[in-house]
Amino acid sequence: MAQIKIEKPDRKKLETLGVSRWSPWECDVSTFDWKYDSDEICYILEGKVKVKTPKEEVEINRGDLVTFPKGLKCTWDVLKKIRKVYTFK
Repeated sequence: MAQIKIEKPDRKKLETLGVSRWSPWECDVSTFDWKYDSDEICYILEGKVKVKTPKEEVEINRGDLVTFPKGLKCTWDVLKKIRKVYTFK
């Protein structure tokens, strides 16, 4: 199974990806299970979350560009209210 990919994009990459046109989503401090039915790319505008999978645990923060692979099952532990924009591949 593919892993979560996290990168720190520059402004040019964000413009090339069209991040300003992606859908917004936000969540208060909470913990929940999630499964990705499609590849998702998201850009974190605010907040902090730990995402746990059977193989890894990653911390995601403001300014991260994150790719979640299709089929991934994980638990989100939102530590600080999260605001993101996202799109599906």
